Amino acid sequence: MITWLQHLPVFPIVIPLVAGSAMLLFADAQRTARTVIALVATLANLAVAVVLACVANAAVPEIWPDGIAVYLLGGWQAPFGIVLVVDRLSAVMLVLNAVLAITSLVYSLARWRQMGPHFYSLFLFIVMGINGAFLTGDLFNLFVFVEVLLAASYGLALHGLGAPRVQAGLHYIAVNLAGSFIFLIGVSLIYGVTGTLNMADLAARVPALAEGDRILFETGAAILGVAFLIKAGAWPLNFWLPSAYSAAAPPVAAIFSIMTKVGVYALLRLGSLLSESSASGAPAPFSDGWLFGIGLVTLALGAAGMLAAQQPQRLAAYCVIASSGTLLAALGLGGAGMKSAALFYLISSVLATGAFFMLSELIERTQRFGENVLALTFETFGLEDPLDPTRPDDVVGVVIPAGMAFLGLGFIGCALLVTGLPPLPGFIAKFLILSAALDTAPLEVVPLSVWVLWAAVLGSSLIGIIALSKMGVRLFWSSEEIVTPQLHLIEVAPVAVLLLLTVALAVGAGPATEYLNLAASSLSTPQAYIDAVLGNGLPAGSSNGIEGIGR
Repeated sequence: MITWLQHLPVFPIVIPLVAGSAMLLFADAQRTARTVIALVATLANLAVAVVLACVANAAVPEIWPDGIAVYLLGGWQAPFGIVLVVDRLSAVMLVLNAVLAITSLVYSLARWRQMGPHFYSLFLFIVMGINGAFLTGDLFNLFVFVEVLLAASYGLALHGLGAPRVQAGLHYIAVNLAGSFIFLIGVSLIYGVTGTLNMADLAARVPALAEGDRILFETGAAILGVAFLIKAGAWPLNFWLPSAYSAAAPPVAAIFSIMTKVGVYALLRLGSLLSESSASGAPAPFSDGWLFGIGLVTLALGAAGMLAAQQPQRLAAYCVIASSGTLLAALGLGGAGMKSAALFYLISSVLATGAFFMLSELIERTQRFGENVLALTFETFGLEDPLDPTRPDDVVGVVIPAGMAFLGLGFIGCALLVTGLPPLPGFIAKFLILSAALDTAPLEVVPLSVWVLWAAVLGSSLIGIIALSKMGVRLFWSSEEIVTPQLHLIEVAPVAVLLLLTVALAVGAGPATEYLNLAASSLSTPQAYIDAVLGNGLPAGSSNGIEGIGR
């Protein structure tokens, strides 16, 4: 008998799609109904993601052998049909996206949802696109889901209007449209050579390619890799990111903080599969050497940007770039241990930057000169400034006491996470990366690449400490006109939840690393993934556990 668990992989796509589409039927004035639908959908999405992560770890033999679920939409066996694949890696990313979605959505209820039509629908569509990118098993549907999330992000990036936001948003749109065009060219070349876009099937077919076809395939893979690097915010293709993320509405920027990790995920997933297809390893830029070099330069750029940033939200944007650089450089050294450490760092950094983006707006309310973007938006359209202390406050929620104390503690927490100082998981993550780097080295001689990674990680942490200390002193101590803001529970709670989750991650570092070790081991030996996709899929709508399964 097919249980409801077997159909669960499609729910992270269906739930936000149905809810987002349903809200388009409601008038803009019906905010209560749309709010309820959005909250229920994001909570359901979180519940499904958690169940998927638990079942993937349990590896139920009757349903998900080896902890890998393959769901065949329409009953078409891979590689001919649409395939959704859930393993430990994709399950972790789904949970991370769901947590960020619910906290960002709750934060937006205070004021940001009122500043443009269809905010909820666009928000749920971007959640659906990110979920689909983590679930899909073929490159064409990866392209489709990336386009869905990008189309929604275009609207969200412009949400709230204002000249700085429009300028940065249009730049963001132009760069990502070019990236999508590059993505499509790479996918077309790969399909023309191999006759398939299923990632598991690619790993099986590439070794049999003739020499000429293999050159064309590697060209297509290189073009595709460039598109992934754009999505990952990697140098030299990330100059659009600081302006776009710093100008976006804070809850939008918070959900954007996981979008760069879609590019990192794609590089990691496809790179691990293609590394099995050739004795020489994955083609550029999926190979370790390319990722290592690009990651180091990206990390250096992010650290320099942090040092130069003058506004909290722009500083948070450069933290996103630095996290992408750290991940790419770490993954470039290879090895299951390094992948596990990088995944731990990925979780910590996404939670930290998500909280930092939302906290940045609350901190800027304490600075009279920091109201530039939002004030300009309202001045342009002749509306009341929501940050004006003389204006009646209609923000949803209950005012909390000791607001400045919360802002100070929250800033310190984000600083500790970003810089990798104890006792929060940023320290554990960087310690694991540095330890794994030594483990990849021979016993006799430590390669130069390991020392370079050590210097880059420790040096960027030092620069981060300097940048965040300078920002903290300027915001909380040196300013003569600090305004004590009214912080509402509905704004404070999402930031507090994300920071408390990082504390929980530090406390539960042992179980978390065990889970991530299994995920990394699966990436390093992807044959189980390939076998599951090509031989053991459950078609959607089949009536029993045998029908439609190829063995």
